Amino acid sequence: MTTPLIAGLAVAATALAGRYGVQAWQAYKARPIVPRMRKFYEGGFQPTMNRREAALILGVRETANAEKVKEAHKRVMIANHPDAGGSHYLASKINEAKDVLSGKTKGGGSAF
Repeated sequence: MTTPLIAGLAVAATALAGRYGVQAWQAYKARPIVPRMRKFYEGGFQPTMNRREAALILGVRETANAEKVKEAHKRVMIANHPDAGGSHYLASKINEAKDVLSGKTKGGGSAF
């Protein structure tokens, strides 16, 4: 008498677990795609900075408008400012990148 009851409970538990598994799989497939972490640029600085390198340094597109360049410069400079423990060399490259993208190139490259 108890054997059919136990078998019925086992079948019901298996059915519920299967249903839960199918729902979890569908939720997993429907989740939004999260962009993976970007790989950093593997390379040193060019002798004279071009627009491509400047855009890579600031993390914007080469065709970014002046407002985006200014915002990106501020964000990167806060993270790398020499007064906050950053490098003077990197700060000069960040400033040079902003100048190149905004069209105010000084010609000679960085001070270092």
